[in-house]
Amino acid sequence: MSPKTRVRVLTGITTSGTPHLGNYVGAIRPAVEASRVDDVESFFFLADYHALIKVQEPARVQRSTLEIAAAWLACGLEPDKVWFYRQSDIPEIPELTWLLTCVAGKGLLNRAHAYKAAVDRNRVEQLDDDAGITAGLFMYPVLMAADILLFNAHRVPVGRDQVQHIEMARDFGQRFNHLYGEHFTLPEAAVEEHVATLPGLDGRKMSKSYDNTIPLFAPREQLKKLIFAIKTDSRAPGEKKDTQESALFQLYQAFASASEVDAMRQAYADGIAWGDAKAMVFERIDQEVAPMRERYDGLMANPAHIEALLRDGAQRLRAAHATPLLAQLREAVGLRDLSKRAEAAASTVEKRVAPTFKQYREADGQFFFKLVSGDRVLLKSDGHASARDAGQLVAAAKQDAGASLRFDGGQVHLGERVLGHVAEGVVPADLIEAMAAFAPQDA
Repeated sequence: MSPKTRVRVLTGITTSGTPHLGNYVGAIRPAVEASRVDDVESFFFLADYHALIKVQEPARVQRSTLEIAAAWLACGLEPDKVWFYRQSDIPEIPELTWLLTCVAGKGLLNRAHAYKAAVDRNRVEQLDDDAGITAGLFMYPVLMAADILLFNAHRVPVGRDQVQHIEMARDFGQRFNHLYGEHFTLPEAAVEEHVATLPGLDGRKMSKSYDNTIPLFAPREQLKKLIFAIKTDSRAPGEKKDTQESALFQLYQAFASASEVDAMRQAYADGIAWGDAKAMVFERIDQEVAPMRERYDGLMANPAHIEALLRDGAQRLRAAHATPLLAQLREAVGLRDLSKRAEAAASTVEKRVAPTFKQYREADGQFFFKLVSGDRVLLKSDGHASARDAGQLVAAAKQDAGASLRFDGGQVHLGERVLGHVAEGVVPADLIEAMAAFAPQDA
């Protein structure tokens, strides 16, 4: 993956329920399609920490995590082409949450929609403002900000009711940058204005809150039974029916092609019987869902495979992004190697000098470069056959600005190439901090 040239889009899925048709049409299907765009780097995570805010049933959280992971994979998410991981497998997320908590304004958190709604309910019931409200609910926006900022996501697809959380993430990131230097990209909310909203069994929006959902991978006979239970009006066969107010028509429209929708609209005008219309809706939905249901059943029967995929995704993501950035942030706030700082304190006050690359040629004819900050050498390269080869690697390192560095012992990798070796006494955080100085000022 090449994070410097691709837009990072991050999507979280709370593991608190079973995926239903509304989740598929409104979130899963469009997100999977978007993940296949070449210039997008997609992050999909199972937000199991978030689930704990409202679910205190361990078995339900575990089951939901398995069901949601299996659903996304069955619907076509490709874990080798996206970052697919479980939130609780990234320990850097809760650590960053604490760093952000220390810059987050309580006044801003007081205005969070979920917290305010809970307080308002308590006031209606004449209870103490904070009765039954956990610190987890209050701090939810900070945890969400850590999810986003740790990976410097550019865009976060959300509904309009979630825009406030993205704005809060921007605020926390901006405050941290102001205090400790430019470390975070400020995310933008990608408001999903045109996301399809499916009606449920009772005609209202399909939602677990209304208990009117149709499970995405319900067995065929159960799916048929649920669709035939959708409420319709009393218009008899042969009597013209209205598509605008028909939950059944809206459900069909979300799965059918344009020509199929036109045919169904004409059938409504011709007075199709409700039983016949429900049969058509069932067959059209099952046509799309059946192959995915088969994959889903296979995945659910092999939870060890899903566990391995999630752990592998988290391990790779930590190595590529989370661990190096957290090392940089710890250094920035002062959680540092005491021996290194003691040496600095023993001398005169160190003047901050912009790091620079210096290129040179040794007596054997090979070309080298080193990264220095003042009189301190941070990195030394291996030998190169030509000055051009060395110069091109320096240029690539400057353009990357530390975003893709990997450390293997003392060896430093830039993507698939070896950049060089850290000098004695230098830790990865030193090198990452120095490389970050080459990032464009308006980034």
